[in-house]
This record gives sequence, C-alpha cells and structure tokens, in this order.
Amino acid sequence: MVLWKGVEPEPYLRLGPFGWLRLGLRLFIYGVVTLELVLLWALAKLLEKAVGGDKMSGAVVRLWARVGHSVLGLRLEIQGQEMTHGGAIVANHTSWTDIFVLHSAAHIHFVSKAEVAGWPVIGWLARITGTLFIERKSSEAPKQQVQLAARISTGDKLCVFPEATSTDGLRVLPFKTTIFGVFHTEELKDLVWVQPVTVAYFPPKGKDKRFYGWWGDMDFADHAKVILGLSMGGRVRVIFHDPLKAADFDSRKDLAKAADEIVRNGLRKALGDKYEESA
Repeated sequence: MVLWKGVEPEPYLRLGPFGWLRLGLRLFIYGVVTLELVLLWALAKLLEKAVGGDKMSGAVVRLWARVGHSVLGLRLEIQGQEMTHGGAIVANHTSWTDIFVLHSAAHIHFVSKAEVAGWPVIGWLARITGTLFIERKSSEAPKQQVQLAARISTGDKLCVFPEATSTDGLRVLPFKTTIFGVFHTEELKDLVWVQPVTVAYFPPKGKDKRFYGWWGDMDFADHAKVILGLSMGGRVRVIFHDPLKAADFDSRKDLAKAADEIVRNGLRKALGDKYEESA
C-alpha cells in the first residue's frame, strides 16, 4: 500500500553475518533486561498500592525504554522541557520505535489503537505500561471520551498520535481532530494543557533517509529485524514545544490545527532539506 504519491517502501535490506549476530545479541540482551525489569516493575506496583502514585513503576518503565532505544542503536537527544502537569502530549508518529523513544523522554501513558494490544511482545509491554487502547469506531467514541477524560482528570499525561498512522518520518500528516474533542469539553478545557512534541529521526551513515520509518503494509517482524540488525549510529531528537491551554482555543479544530502546525514546523526545521510536505 502507498500512503502518499511516489512514496513506496524500499525493499527490506538483507542482513549479512554480522547483522544476524548483532540481531541475536541485541534480542538476548533486551530479553534478559526486560525479564528483570518486569519483576522490578511488579514489585514497584505492589509498593505503590500501599503508598499511592506511580513514580516508582514509571521510573522502571523509563529505564526499560532507555535500554530499548540503546539496543536499537539510537542515541536520544532532547530539546525543550516536558510539561510538569497532567494533560496530553501530541506527537508525530514515525515507527513502533516511538514507544521506546517517548517513554524514555517523558513520563507518559500512550493512547493506542486496539490492534496494538495483540502485537507480539510490543502489545504485552504496552499493556503493562498503562497504555489506553481505543477502537477506531464512531460508535465507541462516547465511551472512549469518558475513559480519556477520566485519565486526564486524575493527573495522567497521555500521549496521542493524531495522524492516526505512522509515516516514513519525513513528513507530518494532517492531524485528526476527533481526539482533540476530549481536551476541549466543558469539563476539561479549563484544566487541560496539550503539549506538541516533534520526533525527528536521523538514520545511520549510509542508510536511506527513511530507514526508521514504518508505514503502509510494511511487516513489523521484517522491519524490526532490519532495525535490530543494521541500526548503528542513528539518532532521534525529541522536541518539547510550549504547551497549549485548551481553553485558549474556540474549538477542537482550532486546537488541533495549532498543534499540527507546531509539530510540522518542528520537523521541518529539524530535517531541513530532507523534510517533505505530505500530499
């Protein structure tokens, strides 16, 4: 499937002997680390039942994510400051690797499409890290808005990908406005802040500029194999822009447009002449 005119995925790169060796070693290391951190996370959750909050388990999740992006051969760069209060972070979406990158950069809970819950490993990890899964059906919208509002009102910081799909990493697709309706209800708009965040990937030397992008019908297992086997020296930059107060905008569409423009301009500035406008 082609999502944009003239933008088709490149054939998957082949792994040589060193690539396969790197793949196996990274999977082994991350498997061992994940097992140990899951046990630590479970202990933290038990302690939190007694003392309240989620800082201990959140710290474990961030450590897991930081090991994760390191295993993926990505160096994380952070610009700006994560907002300190609850609300929502809205970011552009390039790949499944965003899970590690954004969990590492911020104390968040993802909002994700329901299909992710069934993905091998990723789905399980998403569930235990507090991801809120939503169905992309109009009939489910009222119930999901109640769930989102409940999480925000208790101080959670939710992370949403308003493009509703991942991309090749060189563009930002127009933000869907539906999710912004939750942030602009009468009950929440005076309390909620929305922080636009730009995520920009820079491939390893000699690799295609869309190396980390995962879109269309690209197979998850094949893409993960390439990243784990061939990613060395890549970078990802997370840019925290100034938060927007929902009450300062007349409608969810205005709020979505403002966040879209900020994230888009952030990626355009980060990538320079590599940035491409979506068709």
